[in-house]
Amino acid sequence: MNNYEILARRKGKVIYKDGDTVLKVFDSDFSKADILNEALNQARIEETGLNVPKLLEVSKIDGKWSIRLAYIPGKTLQQLMDEDPDRIGEYLALFVSIQKEIFSKEAPLLNKIKDKFNRKISASRYDATTRYELHTRLDSMKDHKKICHGDFNPSNIIITDDGGYCILDWSHVTQGNAAADAARTYMLFCLKGQDAIAEQYLNLFCKETDTAKQYVQRWMPIVACTRSVKANPEEEAFLDRWVNVVEYE
Repeated sequence: MNNYEILARRKGKVIYKDGDTVLKVFDSDFSKADILNEALNQARIEETGLNVPKLLEVSKIDGKWSIRLAYIPGKTLQQLMDEDPDRIGEYLALFVSIQKEIFSKEAPLLNKIKDKFNRKISASRYDATTRYELHTRLDSMKDHKKICHGDFNPSNIIITDDGGYCILDWSHVTQGNAAADAARTYMLFCLKGQDAIAEQYLNLFCKETDTAKQYVQRWMPIVACTRSVKANPEEEAFLDRWVNVVEYE
């Protein structure tokens, strides 16, 4: 692996470019079940016809589990937004249209978002009263079967040289309510300090999907709680403010 180009370092993994493939190599103590589930998710999403990198193999390299995918040349949508902020509106319109394309698909064998969120709420550090309120709120939300990416942000969209796009990183994908995924995307913008872009995104999403903004906002304490389970210390105060909305709503 010393001869491979490092594309990114993430917690628990390193992502390399190896010719016309991408190799995601996990730390030796990374959960085998999570790695295999990520590969399975990738394969299931590939079968929906969405524009995603092709899964090529799951193997072990130097004793570490790895996932190999096709390499997609181009720039991330985040790079394009950073390079040309005057076109933010245009790029966000594309971003939302891609998200709508994802929501138009179904993959019945994916884990359900409500099941995942209930587990996360139970595992969170919040007190029993707050957890009860969050579980109750979650149970009251409508059950849908739409594909929810789980980490939908502009860094996970590759814009190819021919103007096409490819959607990366399906490790958090579930099936469920699209508003939950929109709430998570909004939160990701806010965690990066991009509050204005977050509002622009949410307004556009609600307009294009005919979704009440208040309905997406009802998901925000829930998604904040699920994020808190593995949050960085610097995120905790921000997430606490969102989660504690349930105390006075």
